Amino acid sequence: MEINKIQLKYLSVLLLVLLIFGCNEPTTTPIENDVEEPQITLELNPSPDNPRNSEGDFIDLEGGKTMFVYSKYSGESSSDHAPASLAARYSEDGGESWTGSDEIVVPNEGGMNVMSVSLLRLQNGDIALFYLRKNSTEDCIPMMRISRDEAESWSEPIECITDKEGYFVLNNDRVIQLEDGRLMMAVARHTQPGGEWKSAGDLFAYYSDDNGQTWTSSSQVPNNTEIITQEPGLIEMNDGKIMMYIRASGGYQQRSFSTDRGQTWSHIEKSNIPSPVSPATIEKIPDTKDWLLVWNNNDGSNPEISGKRTPISMAISRNEGETWESVKNIEDDPDGWYCYIAIHFPENKENIMLSYCAGNRPQGTGLSVTHITRLNNEWIYNVEQNN
Repeated sequence: MEINKIQLKYLSVLLLVLLIFGCNEPTTTPIENDVEEPQITLELNPSPDNPRNSEGDFIDLEGGKTMFVYSKYSGESSSDHAPASLAARYSEDGGESWTGSDEIVVPNEGGMNVMSVSLLRLQNGDIALFYLRKNSTEDCIPMMRISRDEAESWSEPIECITDKEGYFVLNNDRVIQLEDGRLMMAVARHTQPGGEWKSAGDLFAYYSDDNGQTWTSSSQVPNNTEIITQEPGLIEMNDGKIMMYIRASGGYQQRSFSTDRGQTWSHIEKSNIPSPVSPATIEKIPDTKDWLLVWNNNDGSNPEISGKRTPISMAISRNEGETWESVKNIEDDPDGWYCYIAIHFPENKENIMLSYCAGNRPQGTGLSVTHITRLNNEWIYNVEQNN
């Protein structure tokens, strides 16, 4: 049977639709040339006595100012255990430009450091600042401070984990508030006092119903496999379930679900997000409630970058992670080392801000450099393919 021109055109359109929407796993999508591409607006590079700048988060303040707080290391070492404090930069033009000097928000109050920032505007209007206080390789727990005067001053720190001891990891930009007001964080414990360090973290969620004054632990996330789980994050679903997404071995992000507001969790399962052993970040776009995923879209098929934290990519899901679309790279240097992402949706809604580590792997600066990058909303949703 001959195929006429109309049928051929129809089949071409159908094939394009299937290519864009028919795959569960993300694939990279080039974009139209006339759409504004990502713009790096701040690069925090290491300098003498400042060997690393990493793991930050954003908050909008009254009057149109945005504050970015990050982990600023001092001394000579860029190790996770080296001295660090929490420092701030500010923008008054939607992230297009930033102040040129640092303001110390929390000095180093830990035996080793303070690091890994999450900022959250609570439903009561207060600002919550979360970070890790690391005293030793057996003692690292999340802390919370509250500001009631737009980050001019902060309360004394509150320990978020009091029922257990050990080395807990809470990534940056990881604390959420559910629609009903419950605060939640997901953590990975890698050792207990006197115990052996484990790469595979024991995963828990902690939650608070009194704006962070007291916290309660969930049961441990079940995992009877050999998959290594680390650095979990959380997102609330439309039906009230909570999904935990998890950095993991095995070539994919893992996930777990809670149907009781974070008290118990299902056994881990493979997601449809191919990934090296590197953390991802998923957040809801406020206007559309679509999910924005930012991660290393690297399935290991390219031997030159297999297992590496490059490229840094994004994708959109309109069905809570069942399928992904508008997949594209933000930065794709094969020597880049992109991770520890924070996503911010400014109140002006014109752009989205990201921060992430963006150093050079061969030079050994992978975690030492942080980029702040603006993404245009049109660019985010653009799904046109170019040859």
